[in-house]
Amino acid sequence: MNTRPLLHPLLWLMLVAGLLALLYGAADLYRIHANNALISRLVSGRDVEVESVIGGPFELRLARAYYLKNKHRYDEALATLSLVIDHGDAAQRARSRYNLGNLYLEQAIAQAEAMDINAALPLAGLAKQAYRQSLALDSRQWDAKYNLEAAMRLLPEMDRISPDDEDETVQQKTQLWTTVPGFPRGLP
Repeated sequence: MNTRPLLHPLLWLMLVAGLLALLYGAADLYRIHANNALISRLVSGRDVEVESVIGGPFELRLARAYYLKNKHRYDEALATLSLVIDHGDAAQRARSRYNLGNLYLEQAIAQAEAMDINAALPLAGLAKQAYRQSLALDSRQWDAKYNLEAAMRLLPEMDRISPDDEDETVQQKTQLWTTVPGFPRGLP
């Protein structure tokens, strides 16, 4: 049996497959380089065309949302973040929710500084919710923990006590007493 005629076409097939893999890798590297250039442009404060962002990867869309937030174009930043909020792995979803929380917190701080508490309250609540969702996806995010604390300090959550339920009021008072830090002062 002669294997020489079979070996020759197999070598050509392997060569063509290798060249195709090389071309695919080169095209992928070019695409990554082009996306990195767009991200660098956004980070430096220069806008890019929306068409290049729409089909782009997660990082490019996140950079566009960050750019829009820095330009105080909150509605556009929110629309951009909503495109990626449920895409990617858990770390990417956590980052997008963290950035969403930052977007809401910045607006809440601006409204609180303008003494518009009615507008700041829902924005702070949305920021807290986004940070909690981010921490649920990735509990190691120190920045999300810190910003959640900042949102809590901006407008703390108050427990609403209804005057109709006296039993609940008494129970809440006893729960409050057991959670107050420090030592109780009373009789020995």
